[in-house]
Amino acid sequence: MLFLWQHGVQFHCYADDTQLYLSTKPTATLPPAVLTACLHDINLWMTQNYLKLNSSKTELLVVGSKSALAKMEPFTICVDGRTIPCSNQVKSLGVILDNTLSFSAHINSMSRSAFYHLRNIARLRPALTQQNAEVLVNAYVTSRLDYCNSILSGIPNKLLHRLQLIQNSAARIVTRSKSTSHVTPLLIQLHWLPVAYRIQFKVLLLTYKSLHNNTPTYLSDLLESYTPARSLRSSTAGLLHVPKANLSTLGERAFSYIAPKLWNSLPDYIRH
Repeated sequence: MLFLWQHGVQFHCYADDTQLYLSTKPTATLPPAVLTACLHDINLWMTQNYLKLNSSKTELLVVGSKSALAKMEPFTICVDGRTIPCSNQVKSLGVILDNTLSFSAHINSMSRSAFYHLRNIARLRPALTQQNAEVLVNAYVTSRLDYCNSILSGIPNKLLHRLQLIQNSAARIVTRSKSTSHVTPLLIQLHWLPVAYRIQFKVLLLTYKSLHNNTPTYLSDLLESYTPARSLRSSTAGLLHVPKANLSTLGERAFSYIAPKLWNSLPDYIRH
């Protein structure tokens, strides 16, 4: 698959699933010529190696701001004789990605699934011990809240609040508390971090692993040590360089921005 690099197209491979991605300017011609050429070479390589490209499962997603997408002319790509139009959202490893990266569709799906399981657990709760109820909640609900939650950094508070409502309901079911009970003491009793802090914890964990070469290079390459112009006390503080974000709506949600910002906010003794 060396020809992917030759076309300047980045890719991720997961078992039998391959994702191609590249960036382009809003004024560029779509679809990019390099993408069309790359898809042709992929199909040719698979044919020569007695493999079949499943065009029926091939999807196309264009990500950008709402204003940029509104100005974009609709286009399609051709894969193995099949025309692939632009989708508003696609599913990647269980995460629903929409074309503005708002993740509202993903949170809608997560909410439906979580409350479905919570209702079933609530019916069984009188016959369960608190420990068993917590095991079920962690298996069917908390695991969904924590799955790939680092991508939710910087989402609007109204979407974050919807996820927090899921955790609040789970805490009340586990502790058999009234729906009017204040949830903060329940979360403390269960040793559960609120959703916003769980997201920050995941980002910081990925940052720590990136700094210690335990993540793919496409993550670790996004982090850069902070080097002051002259010798300062902060030179040995283990700080990271926080790049300038182009857009507060998307740029400040990028791992390259949010990771060093959160990392630098940690106390020295934790960072070291």
